[in-house]
Amino acid sequence: MLRSARLTTGFTAATAVILCALCGLAGEAAPFEAAVLAQGAPFHGANGLAFDSLDQLHVASVLGNEIAVVDPETGEMISTVGAFHRVEGPDDVAFGPDGSLYWTSFSTGEIGRVSPAGERTGQFISPGVNSIAFSDDGRLFVSLVFMADALYEVDPDLSDPPRLIAENLGYLNGMDWGADGYLYGPIWKKGEVARIDVSTGEIETVAAGFAIPAAVNFAPDGSLYVIDKVRGRVSRVDVSTGETDIVAEMMPGLDNLACDSKGRLFVSHGQDGTVYRILRDGSASTCCPGGMIAPGGVAVLSGPGGESVYVADFWTLREFDGDTGVELGVDRHRIGVPGGITSPFTVSADGDNLIVTSWLPRSAVQVINPAKAEVLEEYRDFAEPINAIRFGEDIVVAERKSGSLIVIDHADPGRRKTIATDLAAPAGLAAAGDNLWVSDALLGAVFQVVEAGRVLTPARPVARDLATPEGLAVGPDGNLLVVESDAGRLSRIDVTTGDVSTVVEGIMPCLQSDHPTWIFNGVAVSPSGVIYTTCDSGNTLYRVEPRGGKP
Repeated sequence: MLRSARLTTGFTAATAVILCALCGLAGEAAPFEAAVLAQGAPFHGANGLAFDSLDQLHVASVLGNEIAVVDPETGEMISTVGAFHRVEGPDDVAFGPDGSLYWTSFSTGEIGRVSPAGERTGQFISPGVNSIAFSDDGRLFVSLVFMADALYEVDPDLSDPPRLIAENLGYLNGMDWGADGYLYGPIWKKGEVARIDVSTGEIETVAAGFAIPAAVNFAPDGSLYVIDKVRGRVSRVDVSTGETDIVAEMMPGLDNLACDSKGRLFVSHGQDGTVYRILRDGSASTCCPGGMIAPGGVAVLSGPGGESVYVADFWTLREFDGDTGVELGVDRHRIGVPGGITSPFTVSADGDNLIVTSWLPRSAVQVINPAKAEVLEEYRDFAEPINAIRFGEDIVVAERKSGSLIVIDHADPGRRKTIATDLAAPAGLAAAGDNLWVSDALLGAVFQVVEAGRVLTPARPVARDLATPEGLAVGPDGNLLVVESDAGRLSRIDVTTGDVSTVVEGIMPCLQSDHPTWIFNGVAVSPSGVIYTTCDSGNTLYRVEPRGGKP
């Protein structure tokens, strides 16, 4: 019987220990422990911002499927609006005249609303619904970007059909209403800020010269502030002349901004979850700290200085010291900048290199040299690649939309071969010699796809009845390690008998979403035998090893 102690600490835990007897992994009945190696941000990315009538800051998190209510003085999270009110991928937030909270759900295409009495209503607009803003007289407007390109007026009661105002604007993003009766917003594709007559749809350029303007907001004194996502700048625009002054410069990746009733400016960072206060001298202080926002795949490379643990953090590839958890490096996906790393969803070791996959914003598989931050190979045109690993000389890709495993031929990269089909949600991949396995998050199973170099048709189930298996790795004893995400558990599968036993449990269960493997929960084994695993809901990287030291 395996014995374990459950983890009871939350986001703020500096260290945590989870014990379990892992038979056969490193000696008979060896007790294992999992410690928090690195702790991320309190949010899963910070997107839209809005203040309520009490000057409480509301922070939308697309990846976290929640809206956090924050004390702007302390940065403390007061409460959240989430699953209970069916909040799915909120991108932007706004408050109506009656105090109702509205949000846009980018992927589902819905506008959600919670009234002051707690009643939840919603209306479908279209996938890509993004920015949301109210006029001074209570009219509601939303924009569509990336999946579509339009501006609509919407019934605040979310009852009457929306009215199309304009199309093909060039992606109108974070908007705000001006005192002059016009709607103001950034035009993503054109690098401009524009004013729009919502009665006619007529659009006029106010200011230009931005790389990617992502959002605008009026301060109580009438000043219009603009953020530039690529340059990491906050600027103030004179709407009468178009003159622009840089107010603050920060890290690229800024997402949205809002002013409280005192005129204090707050800015969100979508890639690391930080919320900043912009001070009068242009300096930025931290309201809510950043860090990992969606730790997914994990890989380990060994070098003269020890083990480096790489975590695919959705927009960012992070490197941590395997012993201390100190962050050693960050490589960011730069939206709007050609070349460079994609938005990493999973990562696997490939000799001295890494293989990363991304299904947003573009479906790509890359081989990168982390020491030089250089992309060595890139493969495109996949149907949502969830994971990829080196198998022999080739690369195997788990493709979610087709439910298939695709092989990229090393000798002829343009040649691709399908070796498994009829999977519901292929996720984790693991290989040892001429053997290949895959986990299926929806079917709750792990399958062997290749045995001794021979493709199995159909793939043979090795273990079933698993709780959303995602990350998969070959353990030091040659058996499989699998992250059962819904159970918050790392398990071992005996590849000969199919028996499943618990390695560690008490890790927080995964984020809930209608999208399988919304954020991947990964596992990797270092050459020294130490296990590393990620937890998306806790923004946590764990180090797992026998109690008392390395194997």
